[in-house]
Order: sequence, then C-alpha cells, then structure tokens
Amino acid sequence: MVIDAHTHCYPEEIWDGGMCPADWARGQGEPHWARMVEAKDGRASLQGFVSRPTMRADMAAAGVAHALLLGWYWERPETCRWHNAAMARWIAEDPAHFSAFAALQIRGNDRVEKDLEEARSMGFKGIGEVFPQAQGFSMRDPAWRAALEWAEARNWPVHLHAEEAAGRAHAGRAHPSLDDYQFIAQRFPKVRFIFAHWGGGLPFYELNPAVRADMGNVMYDTAASPFLYDNAIFRHVLDIVGPRRVLFGSDYPLRLYPTKGSPPAIKPFLEKARAALNPEEAALVLGGNAAKLLGLEVTGAL
Repeated sequence: MVIDAHTHCYPEEIWDGGMCPADWARGQGEPHWARMVEAKDGRASLQGFVSRPTMRADMAAAGVAHALLLGWYWERPETCRWHNAAMARWIAEDPAHFSAFAALQIRGNDRVEKDLEEARSMGFKGIGEVFPQAQGFSMRDPAWRAALEWAEARNWPVHLHAEEAAGRAHAGRAHPSLDDYQFIAQRFPKVRFIFAHWGGGLPFYELNPAVRADMGNVMYDTAASPFLYDNAIFRHVLDIVGPRRVLFGSDYPLRLYPTKGSPPAIKPFLEKARAALNPEEAALVLGGNAAKLLGLEVTGAL
C-alpha cells in the first residue's frame, strides 16, 4: 500500500469562483502564505489547488491508497482553526483514504491545549506542518514546549517544515537554524518528529556521530524533492539514516515540475521515488513507515 505522507488541502472558498488566494490571505492577515501562493512575472503559482474528487482521482492514477493531510503553518490561530475544520470534513467523509495532522500556532494563542484537544476529538492524528520561523516563535518558546509535552503524553507525531540553508530562492523562504531541530529532537526524545523536505539537509549532518545520537526519534519526508534536489538524494540519505526513517511525501498539490507546465500530480514523482529504491526499501519508504506512524493496516502491493 502506497501512502503519501505529505499533502495539503485548501477549502474551495479561497481558490474557486475567481477568488485570488493571495488576496484572500492578505485579507486574513496571512502575508507569508500570500507570498507563497502569489503568481509572479506572468508565471502561475507553484501552489496548486484541487477538490477532494480531483485529489482522489490523482491518488488513484498514481496508485496511492492513503494520504496524510497536513495543516499549514498559519500566522494566526484563527486561521489554523478554520483550516482544521476543513480538513476534519475530509477525514470524516473519507477516512479510508485520508488522515490529518492539525495546524497549530502557539504565538498569540491562549488556548493551545484546547485547540489540540479539539483536533483530537475531530480525528486528527498529529501536529503539523509547523514552521516556527515563519510563525514567529522559537523552538525554545515555553508554549511550544508545552505543546510538545501534550503530544508526547498522547503519542502524537509532530511534523515540522525544514528548509535547506543553500539553494534556489523562492517566495516565503526562511533560513531556520538546523541546531534548533537537533535541540528539539534531543529535548523530546519520546516525540516522533517528521522533518519535511529531507530535513533541510540535516540527514547529512548525521554523519557526525554526535548529531546522529540525537536523531533516533526523527524521520525525514521527501516532500517537494523534485523542486529541491537531484533524485540521487534518495540513495544518499537512505545510505546514511536507513529506510525506516524516510517517508514518501509529495507535497501535493504543489506543482513539482513547473518548467513543464504540469498540473498537480503525484504519479511522476512517485515513479522517480520508486526507481531510486530497492524492493525492501520501497516497502518501507512508500508505505510501511507511514502505516506504522498512522496506525494503518498495510494492504495491497506497492
């Protein structure tokens, strides 16, 4: 069973019917997301938008049996709650094909624990995607550490956006310190962390035994890999951290091949991922690891 462990969904009210998502975001006090989705220089935004039927069709075309919906790293707690309500509808209406992690903003939020309890009651299975640098708080913020203590007590995974320190410029890019990611993994060794986008290159630092000692509770996902790295990244990272610590994630509906003018799709990237893996690795990276993380029964072939 293939599981896409990094996808997103956005309510149709912000992109259908002629509305400009960037204008919506600015009106909601979400300037970071506005920069991420804005079309520039006559080119379409890298961010795609799809309905649930379209996503299910793209999953079926790729042979993906289940997808993990991630919240966005919104700047306002109210937007996180709005997005969680939308994702809750998807997982309630189609639990066989979708699971979800909850969006969370701790800055300016006096009801973090209540937000988490509400998400849990709606069927969410973790926290994320969170990006402290874009959301305006520190990994060392007491409120963030309290949220991680809540997750630890309930065995909830926590998904964090990570970015590489070098590479192409893109809208909304920040430069997080990888020391912060090592710190939080070390401080909360019982929390299962997923660091997105190959951890911003953090796996390569695991060649340092002192770093590797702190990363046993960390997994890395492959989201947006075609946009960021050569396909050789699979072989290099798996040789360092092993196949049990990597999750296939596409970042769907991001447009991963913008120079080809391709619409959002999972299949092209999934085929490249499969080609980079041997059968034993594929069984874990493309589905087995995520099934264990989400408490899903592994069924069917890859």
